[in-house]
Amino acid sequence: MSNTKCISLVAVLLVTACLAPWTAAKPLTGDTIATSQGPLTIHPLVHATFVMAWHGKILYFDPVGGSPVFDSMPDPDVIFITHAHGDHLSVPTLKLVVKPDTKLIVPQSVFDKLPAELQARARVMANGADLDIDGFSIGAVAMYNLPENGPIHHPKGWGNGYVLTLGGKRIYVSGDTDGTPEMRALKNIDVAFVCMNPPYTMPVEQAADAVLAFKPKIVYPYHYRSPTGLNDVGKFKRLVESADKSIDVRLRDWYPNR
Repeated sequence: MSNTKCISLVAVLLVTACLAPWTAAKPLTGDTIATSQGPLTIHPLVHATFVMAWHGKILYFDPVGGSPVFDSMPDPDVIFITHAHGDHLSVPTLKLVVKPDTKLIVPQSVFDKLPAELQARARVMANGADLDIDGFSIGAVAMYNLPENGPIHHPKGWGNGYVLTLGGKRIYVSGDTDGTPEMRALKNIDVAFVCMNPPYTMPVEQAADAVLAFKPKIVYPYHYRSPTGLNDVGKFKRLVESADKSIDVRLRDWYPNR
């Protein structure tokens, strides 16, 4: 081999070695919740997008953002999509992150927007449906706007919130919704992710009132960016915890690139 080829090969190996730590999947960090089948790790990413790890499974929720968000994330076993708005459904991102064994859990409105290759791995859930998959259970909860709150950006039946039961813990992901009767009637929720960004979903005050009705043990305000800026999740925390000190409101950074 010539000296020139040797130098080129060494350069390639050095660049590869330098890039490897940045392109390889990194362990998930974030809050850890104990379950009967090991820890559940919650890893916020941005807005309504987050990842959870539990019992050897990696779960994605509303993955959007493409390579900048997901290059360092472990591959998903199951992906949940709440509805078809662009800050929740990104077909290019799905094509990037879906692997041969990845399952998709979606409402019909999302299924209808997927290309055939993604439809082939999707399970459609209607509001109120239940499903057991990969050692845990899923319930689809209606997410929608209430007529009295103004324009209907999310009609009833169009999207899903989800309740997952993982190792005896019940995890609620609201999707885009107001404080509906279905949300307020939830029981025995250990962890809740609750949206608050008018005019598309409920304001902080209504979100606090709904949370005080169904009383999750832990609640994460997420999806709280509106056209005018970030909503006051500090106020949400004060409203909830001053009325019920048993509810742990956890504020995390869902907008790292403000």
